[in-house]
Amino acid sequence: MSHNILVKRQFGHRARLALSPAGVRAADDQAHAARTMWNLLHAWWRMMPKEKRTLANVDAAIRQARQDIDFLAVLPAQAAQAVLKTYFQAWKNCWDGRADAPNFKGRPRTVMSVDIPQGLDLNITRVHRRWGMVNIPKVGRVRFRWTQDLPVGKRAGAENRITGARLVKDALGWHIAFRVQTLEVKPDPHQGPDVGIDVGVIVPIALSDGETYEHGEWLTGKEQARLLHLEQRAAQRKRHRRPGECTSRRLHRTYDQIAGLRAKAKRRALDWQHQTTTAIARTYGTVVVEALTITNMVKSARGTIEEPGKSVAQKSGLNRSISQEAWGRTVTMLTYKTAHLGGTLVKVPAPGTSRRCSACGFTTPGSRESQAVFVCRSPGCGWSGNADHNAARNVLHLYRMGLALVPAAGRAVVRRAKRVKPAAAR
Repeated sequence: MSHNILVKRQFGHRARLALSPAGVRAADDQAHAARTMWNLLHAWWRMMPKEKRTLANVDAAIRQARQDIDFLAVLPAQAAQAVLKTYFQAWKNCWDGRADAPNFKGRPRTVMSVDIPQGLDLNITRVHRRWGMVNIPKVGRVRFRWTQDLPVGKRAGAENRITGARLVKDALGWHIAFRVQTLEVKPDPHQGPDVGIDVGVIVPIALSDGETYEHGEWLTGKEQARLLHLEQRAAQRKRHRRPGECTSRRLHRTYDQIAGLRAKAKRRALDWQHQTTTAIARTYGTVVVEALTITNMVKSARGTIEEPGKSVAQKSGLNRSISQEAWGRTVTMLTYKTAHLGGTLVKVPAPGTSRRCSACGFTTPGSRESQAVFVCRSPGCGWSGNADHNAARNVLHLYRMGLALVPAAGRAVVRRAKRVKPAAAR
């Protein structure tokens, strides 16, 4: 029986760190050194001929750089090796068609992070119910919020253990993300019904059985007004800054306040997505979604000078709304949650699902009267109902007709089309 089968599971647990001001500076220096190490690796890779791009040569180059550049010495040796491993993996993903070629990491657009590859170096202990202690190389013992049980002490073993961690900085400060490996019982197949899902902007999630999941604004009215005030203040201070002048502390403070409000909105959105996807994964055995190419959907309508686009402002607003809904993140959550509960997530072709009648199967012009109303114009049908509900029924119908594209149970990876390796990688 399947309940006797044990499977390994890898997951992450993120907790907030309580760093002192000196610890914050040390973690910041390590993150900047890690980004610099990546950029030096990329420059070395592009400069060296193909026959000299070996792991031994690049390891020797890293060791020499750590001796010559004092700033790189703040990064622990194992963290530097983790940067090298991540860089090589980025090229492998590129060659296999799973990602674009790696590039230089700029300071403004790069998330500050430091890897701790060895779980034994963490030496995690629990202080009391709310706090734990962890050892961070070249920073020291640091407290972190204990919000989930971790396999430490007597609970740790060969199959249930912490394999490493990563320090990540966001608008709230530094966090630690533990990489946990555990042995769990393989779930029995989910016996719930099948359901189709249509995602949108007005109605975020609509199910084929008529259920909908909606949310309000992520920020309250006062918070939105404050965000607008801070953005206007930042624009004014930036406009009065002389060319070449360094950013003032007041402007940095304003930027931090803006980032804090945006991070609050993102946390609320993540909380809503987690609650919604968990409820769906627990209720349904097979979840069917559209295989959307979101990057194409949010392209600008600006056009060119010779052929300027139309309704550019409206398209820009729609692109922002699509990005804020984070449909891809919703599908990712559904993928691993359905697999963990014994269910399955399947993707089907997206074209035509919102214009086709789910009752007769015909696509007739003018059937979708508005965003929410669908009335079939096909002779002899006349079915009417909610447009999002109609699209979700079409999504489920495509799966039942055997038109599934990607069985996404577990963490399935949709590979990109094979292409020629970039010249810098040959």
